[in-house]
Amino acid sequence: MKETREKRVAGAPFYGAFALTFLAGGAFLGVPPQFALQGPGPQPSATVESVTASDLYGNPCDVMMDTMKGMSVMGESMDAMTNHMCITPSRAEQPGDRERTKAFVERVRATIEKYKDYKKAIADGYIQANPNVDQPQFHFTNEANAKYADNVFDFARPTSLLYYHTAQKRFALEGVMYTTRPGASEDELNRRIPLSMARWHKHTNFCGAPANKVKEYFGEHPKFGMFGSIHTRSACVAEGGTFLPEVFTWMIHVFPYESDLKDQFSMNDDISHVH
Repeated sequence: MKETREKRVAGAPFYGAFALTFLAGGAFLGVPPQFALQGPGPQPSATVESVTASDLYGNPCDVMMDTMKGMSVMGESMDAMTNHMCITPSRAEQPGDRERTKAFVERVRATIEKYKDYKKAIADGYIQANPNVDQPQFHFTNEANAKYADNVFDFARPTSLLYYHTAQKRFALEGVMYTTRPGASEDELNRRIPLSMARWHKHTNFCGAPANKVKEYFGEHPKFGMFGSIHTRSACVAEGGTFLPEVFTWMIHVFPYESDLKDQFSMNDDISHVH
């Protein structure tokens, strides 16, 4: 039986986004516009209402997001971000996809073995994001790796290492996060990790709260942020907020200690992935 992480209703919005703030260099509760879109290439129009069936670069998003709500693959946190995510559609499996993916996971597992000691991660340039915030999942991010990953995919240089607390350990290693620039094409993502086996995602439709409404990031029914009910430009502007159609980058979590391939690329971060 998988261990379920402690639920934090008021702190739920701090899911992975806190780790990504280090990557973007901005504050989660007010992401500066200059960090909304990263990487080379043409910049999308600022008039986009919201990301739905495709992202700002024309890459398809899974239009089945509504039917995915509540599925075990998502988890409560990801479920709550349904209107704030673009997920790559699943492709038909091609010859060699499964074998290539299994080999990749094995290499990842071997590469990060030393980081079970989080002090070695720190020594190698990984810095804990938001160290003063208690979170269900802790990201230790390497800024140099993040920049490198915009154009080169190196399994040995993950952008972030993923840890969580146990009764015995302050930081127990459970996986890694890989990233690439937000404008990367679906075909490029598929070359990195077959989309028949895994799905990349990025965060979209972010409404930054005005200074007098920051409390509305929190609670069981937040209005702003990545868990907020607001997910269109018009609704955000009407509330005095700042709308960003995309924030951060394409990303994927890999949990190499899981035994099942499906769980190794699970988007459910509300359970532990250490066995």
